[in-house]
Amino acid sequence: MNYYSHPSAVIDENCSIGDGTKIWHFSHIMTGCSIGKNCNLGQNVVVSPGVILGNNVKVQNNVSIYTGVVCEDDVFLGPSMVFTNVINPRSAITRKDQYKKTIVRKGASIGANATIVCGNEIGAFAMIGAGAVITKPVPAYALLAGNPARQIGWISEYGHRLHFDASGKAVCTESGQRYSLDGNTVSRVS
Repeated sequence: MNYYSHPSAVIDENCSIGDGTKIWHFSHIMTGCSIGKNCNLGQNVVVSPGVILGNNVKVQNNVSIYTGVVCEDDVFLGPSMVFTNVINPRSAITRKDQYKKTIVRKGASIGANATIVCGNEIGAFAMIGAGAVITKPVPAYALLAGNPARQIGWISEYGHRLHFDASGKAVCTESGQRYSLDGNTVSRVS
């Protein structure tokens, strides 16, 4: 065992947990999930069966990651953010065969108390503001806020607003990385 788990954490059998991962107080890691290397799962986190977390995923306190969710490498899940996995849940009707897949692409960040309605993809390096409600797919590098969430700009891989000039070029103020905007698609220029 090359990961750390607090004594109060419950880890079911048949989980895959990568080296260097830390699992904190009162968390529950359910059977059949896969957690990558160097992840950090805060207090009171639930990881349901079949969930996949890539490497270096940071999950803050009070987050439940339900079956159907896949988070690629370097994803940040803010405190008390919410995933769903059924569009029309009812207590008296079992819909476990209707779980919808939600993919959070590499480097994306989801703010505190945001809600991600199932079946939507969050693009690479996108940033979802605190309290936002995501009801449709999010493009890579997009910055969204509000309820329902609306795109309010573009964001760099370092988390800074991108300001595109008339030719569709922008530079991250911290990293100096260059970006190009073509229609509704942002890409990093090597």
